[in-house]
Amino acid sequence: MNIESRKEYKTVEAIKGPLLFVRKTHAVGYGELVKIKLDSGETKLGQVLDTSKDLVVVQSFEDTTGMSLTSSVRFLGDVFRFKVSDEIIGRVFNGRGEVIDKGMKITKGEAMEVIGNAINPYSRAKPQDFIQTGISTIDVMHTLVRGQKLPIFSGSGLPHNDIALQIARQAKVPGKEEDFAVVFAAMGITHEEAYKFINEFEKTGAIERAVVFLNLADDPASERLLTPRLALTAAEYLAYEKGMHVLVILTDMTNYAESLREIASAREEIPGRRGYPGYMYTDLATIYERAGIIKGKKGSVTQMPILTMPGDDITHPIPDLTGYITEGQIVLGRDLHRKGIYPPIDVLLGLSRLMNNGIGKSKTREDHKEVYEQLYSAYAEGKDLRGLVAIVGRDALSERDLKFLDFADAFEERFVKQGLYEDRSIEQSLDIAWDLFSMIPEHELVKIKPETKKKYYKSKK
Repeated sequence: MNIESRKEYKTVEAIKGPLLFVRKTHAVGYGELVKIKLDSGETKLGQVLDTSKDLVVVQSFEDTTGMSLTSSVRFLGDVFRFKVSDEIIGRVFNGRGEVIDKGMKITKGEAMEVIGNAINPYSRAKPQDFIQTGISTIDVMHTLVRGQKLPIFSGSGLPHNDIALQIARQAKVPGKEEDFAVVFAAMGITHEEAYKFINEFEKTGAIERAVVFLNLADDPASERLLTPRLALTAAEYLAYEKGMHVLVILTDMTNYAESLREIASAREEIPGRRGYPGYMYTDLATIYERAGIIKGKKGSVTQMPILTMPGDDITHPIPDLTGYITEGQIVLGRDLHRKGIYPPIDVLLGLSRLMNNGIGKSKTREDHKEVYEQLYSAYAEGKDLRGLVAIVGRDALSERDLKFLDFADAFEERFVKQGLYEDRSIEQSLDIAWDLFSMIPEHELVKIKPETKKKYYKSKK
């Protein structure tokens, strides 16, 4: 330990929200841990958020109750670390990486820095292995590929957490016997939601292959910024040190961004769009770009961040910037939710940019791409016709139009809609699609090759 780190400073100049502004310190590094000693003798942990020639900004990981200008700070000469080992699997941690389940504390393992780095583009391997979530709309229409970052754009009141739990339970790489783990990090959730998550993991047995981090709504905002980095540190250890394939689910990134804005406001920074800091793009990238596959390493890190769009606005800075960094998006539709359809995934608004890498013969099935294109085309036409029906009535439509209109309804009821615990294989999902195609005359399936139709198409007499 550096001898300077033993010094205690009583030069706290101001306290704003979770931030302490300390003057006249020795040279300290970004991210350095800080022990804050209150007048009562109680100590709390913090981290260096910013440094300059005369002023150091310290971010407290705990609430600032009891802190005053007479509190002292001591810089510890190290950054925040999380102890990783085989023992972390099946465990539940809080947003600071402390064990909160009924088990023993993690006693062995390496303490890894949580700040982490994005994967060097030169070291990245091409993602190309299909991950089956058991949800038809994702597996067929927005295919998740190992090493991808594919966010879910949701809205307030929509069942994104139920979808996240379903994916966590069901995700697998079919046909391969490989070590697979899920790292689940929830930020800014209520106590009721936390109970639901833990109960669901334990009831279904998914906890046996999961690492869970829970940051509650009444926890400090600064802790919320730490939670996804702890989760990714755990994921990177399991992937690159233990050779496991890890799916990281982060919910809700909107709560993360709100905490980022809160702290930027406390620092009196010049705000960017809608009050969010101008560096939010860079900050989000430090999280999303930690997903991928590294050449020469057996394991992989796949990310599914979930965010609720304020006011269902897909142009809001959070989904907008997320879309620039990630490789597609899955969008939940409020209209589908109102119809009682679960999961309410709007297939026309989403996409998976790496989908073509992970589908086809020997990966999913040889007809996958054609089925996807035909489903998209037929459903889009059917939805357009709904608008026409509202104007001229159903009786004014041609027989052909009526078939596509009925197809859209059947697509939502039989393909999009499925049970909360219904785990469909990719073959089952594709077979449902072909059954739906039987509602349409064969010559209207213009996106599918004749030889594929000959093998799979069955018309309804």
